[in-house]
Amino acid sequence: MSPTPLLDTVRIPADMRHFDAAQLRQLADELRAETIDAVSTTGGHLGAGLGVVELTTALHHVFNTPQDILIWDVGHQCYPHKILTGRRDRIRTLRMGGGLSGFTKRSESEYDPFGAAHASTSISAALGFCAARDQKGETNKVVAVIGDGSMSAGMAYEAMNNAAETTGQLTVILNDNDMSIAPPVGGMSAYLAKQVSGGAYQNFRRFGKKVAEHMPRPFRDAARKAEEYARGMVVGGTFFEELGFYYIGPVDGHDLDNLVPILRNAAAITDRPVVVHVVTQKGKGYAPAESSADKLHAVVKFDVVSGKQSKAISNAPSYTKVFGTELIKRAKVDPTIVAITAAMPSGTGLDLFGQAFPERTYDVGIAEQHAVTFAAGLAADGMKPVCAIYSTFLQRGYDQVVHDVAIQKLPVRFAMDRAGLVGSDGATHAGSFDIGYMGALPGMVLMAAADEADLAAMIATSLEIDDRPSAFRYPRGDGVGVEIPELAAPLEIGRGRIVREGTAVAILSLGTRLQESLKAADLLAAHGISATVADARFAKPLDGEMILRLAREHEAVITVEEGAMGGFGAFVLQFLAEQGALDAGLKIRTLHLPDIFQDQDSPAAMYAEAGLQADQIAAAAISALGLAGSRGAARA
Repeated sequence: MSPTPLLDTVRIPADMRHFDAAQLRQLADELRAETIDAVSTTGGHLGAGLGVVELTTALHHVFNTPQDILIWDVGHQCYPHKILTGRRDRIRTLRMGGGLSGFTKRSESEYDPFGAAHASTSISAALGFCAARDQKGETNKVVAVIGDGSMSAGMAYEAMNNAAETTGQLTVILNDNDMSIAPPVGGMSAYLAKQVSGGAYQNFRRFGKKVAEHMPRPFRDAARKAEEYARGMVVGGTFFEELGFYYIGPVDGHDLDNLVPILRNAAAITDRPVVVHVVTQKGKGYAPAESSADKLHAVVKFDVVSGKQSKAISNAPSYTKVFGTELIKRAKVDPTIVAITAAMPSGTGLDLFGQAFPERTYDVGIAEQHAVTFAAGLAADGMKPVCAIYSTFLQRGYDQVVHDVAIQKLPVRFAMDRAGLVGSDGATHAGSFDIGYMGALPGMVLMAAADEADLAAMIATSLEIDDRPSAFRYPRGDGVGVEIPELAAPLEIGRGRIVREGTAVAILSLGTRLQESLKAADLLAAHGISATVADARFAKPLDGEMILRLAREHEAVITVEEGAMGGFGAFVLQFLAEQGALDAGLKIRTLHLPDIFQDQDSPAAMYAEAGLQADQIAAAAISALGLAGSRGAARA
């Protein structure tokens, strides 16, 4: 790694507030090198952080953090921020068990005033800090950094619409790293931004307002609009002005000589909220990331020189790839199939579908609410929409799932990727709750894939359902290596399968823990206990016939799911209670994710904490049967 003599002197932001322009540029270069080296050893989000190195340096130089509040939207660009705020000595523990979070986290540092891992929340949160400050009569500054992608979500505009009526000082940094709002900027744009943010212009503007106050109202309105629209035509701020913000930009986010004074000028504006439009390059300063912003957005460990990632070779395809591939097969013979994603085409596998059917693929941006209702409209007019959204992100569109889809019985198909634990991404990205929240909806068909072939069959099943909504969940990572039929046949709705026959205890698995359930049966067999293993496949409607058979023919039933309490196990208990099956003394245990938000760790460690490993499933069965499972052993 390159030497970092200046960065070595910076423990907290106060240590670099006296730096001159040359020192800030050197500090940014060293910060970028440190970020690259750290992420090469831990993996994590790389491109976004590299794009904001200069911006991070400038913000902590200009603003008096942590007294001044700095909120990062999403947070995957916060690694340079963490290095500058007292966490450099732990930066190589990123996303590991007991290490630093890959996102901002309140419990981790006073420099993280608000935790974030989902997009578009920063302005709302910042406005809350502004209102609290104003209520307390304090004078600290509040800054929110939000990307142009996050600005596609309605929540960001809801907050901006409210801001001008709620507070005076609020600085929103619009980090435009995709050229989606403005073209590349140069010296003239930086000059204009510096002028309109500076004191002379501000004083002239205030003088003009005072003069206008003594003029008839039509003249006042005309003068205000003329000033704002004239400036908007030059620097692109009309839209933000209409929301009540003062617009500054576009600004080159890598030019510290201009960025620092512009931020100082913005910080001095306290009579209305300000948007500073900063244009940055994702992956800036690291050639592999600059040339492949999508692939190096999130990385595993990699070689710094070449950028080559150390990805393990798998003999099985990822569930995400299986989803994309199977959907393409179906779409080739059914022109009514369309696909929707909310800014996650590669993450959900719809990039493959988009390459095959670009005119039938819709990426609506970070707008899950819109995605769901958009899909509902497509379904209402006879199309077959498949709405592919991570389980944790679908939570943001739940009201629309209820009102716009389920109540109207519209056949929208929800492909819920990343269902279950997600290792190093931690609690914010875990798909823990979808079994409960989707299974609560009348008429919903809810499936969970245990392997790749199951997933292929569930895709086929959902596309056959034309009178109500359906959803299927599948995990992050690779499949288990089973063979996938050339064209999978649809499943019978509400039917599970017996995978292994036994006599003493029944292990009823939903989804991803089927292989561990089979291993648990092997462990039980070593103790002389015969176990049946069943794959429920459907959380709704339940296979009541199979469940009652398991209850009648076994002394104990163990349900296993990679979801939160209140899900599949609760559904089975409710069903058995209604059927009177519990009155006969059936012993039952429900194994699910613990009632906590699990921090990031290795998958094995997280499953062990959740009690969902094979030995833990077997232990639950032995416990249910009695001290030694003697009766089960006798029946083996």
